[in-house]
Amino acid sequence: MDLLLIPGFWLDGASWDDVTEPLRDAGYTVHALTLPGLESRDADRTDIGLRDHVDAVVAAIDSLPSPVVLVGHSGGGAIAHAAADARPDAVARVIYVDSGPLGEGGVINDELPVVNGEVPLPDWSEFDEEDLVDLGDGLRERFRSIAIPEPVRITSDKQTLSDPRRYDVPVTVICCEFSAEMMRAWLAAGNSFVAELAKVKEVELVDLPTGHWPQFTRPRELAAAILAAVDR
Repeated sequence: MDLLLIPGFWLDGASWDDVTEPLRDAGYTVHALTLPGLESRDADRTDIGLRDHVDAVVAAIDSLPSPVVLVGHSGGGAIAHAAADARPDAVARVIYVDSGPLGEGGVINDELPVVNGEVPLPDWSEFDEEDLVDLGDGLRERFRSIAIPEPVRITSDKQTLSDPRRYDVPVTVICCEFSAEMMRAWLAAGNSFVAELAKVKEVELVDLPTGHWPQFTRPRELAAAILAAVDR
């Protein structure tokens, strides 16, 4: 089976490197995607919108034998959900890494600071303490050294969905900043934060306590959680 890994903001496909080896060792074919505008710091990001990232993932799905598994980290979760909406029959499962599905009309995060028409990795002070758990000085330095500015429209374009069969695609949420218990409480309370997730027919919640970037802070454990979800 093919696994498509979709990075979150400021990251390219290589950001998954510490996770991909155990996945391949388990016999899966792994495609760690670099989305349009994230090829390099010098790439032209001017006119790249959210749909361009979704279309890139859909094109990857179409190039492979189905079914595939989508793994979306952070903002990549919104892209994974839209790709599942576009190809619900070709996606066996969506795995959200400290993320979740973004509903119709939602935006990923339009509050991030924009600099010269793009969104660079902000100062660490812009993040919550929960984001930065286990992300020590060395990992922060590594992250900043590889970070690529995000196209501004990815942060602010509205999500567009059309096929209710997306709710038939099984979902695993790997909970890092917030525990599975907290997620269950939000779902039970009808919290708007998880409104789209609540519509999915089969949802699995898995704990992996760490900060927002487990591919850096706990890559082996993240790979194990992905493998367990795929095996199910």
